[in-house]
Amino acid sequence: MAQSINTKVDLVISGTSYHGLNSYGKIMIGDKGFEFYNDRNVNDYIQIPWKEVDYVIASVMFKGKHIPRYAIQTKENGTYSFASKEPKKVLRAVSRYVAPDHMVRSLSFFGVIKKKLKAKFNK
Repeated sequence: MAQSINTKVDLVISGTSYHGLNSYGKIMIGDKGFEFYNDRNVNDYIQIPWKEVDYVIASVMFKGKHIPRYAIQTKENGTYSFASKEPKKVLRAVSRYVAPDHMVRSLSFFGVIKKKLKAKFNK
């Protein structure tokens, strides 16, 4: 059983982790970090301290009306993707601890294609 790194909890919400296989559980945001705990397996958890967070990347669709998923990019351990029923609440809670210039939107479908074409023709 994992012990929480947070001393004060701001938000607990149901969510999905896309690290490896999809796992369903609870997302907990507190004063020390971002945590995900699997509902079925107590040994399956993710704890990310705020000092380790490099960027929070949100996939925004329909001009900000829908956010299907978001990711947390760490300084050393890579990127972790999550989804929840109310992603705006989660991102607002995360914004208290992460600087605004480190919260970014992911590229759209056409943005990725445009970037690849520019890279192809610039060679």
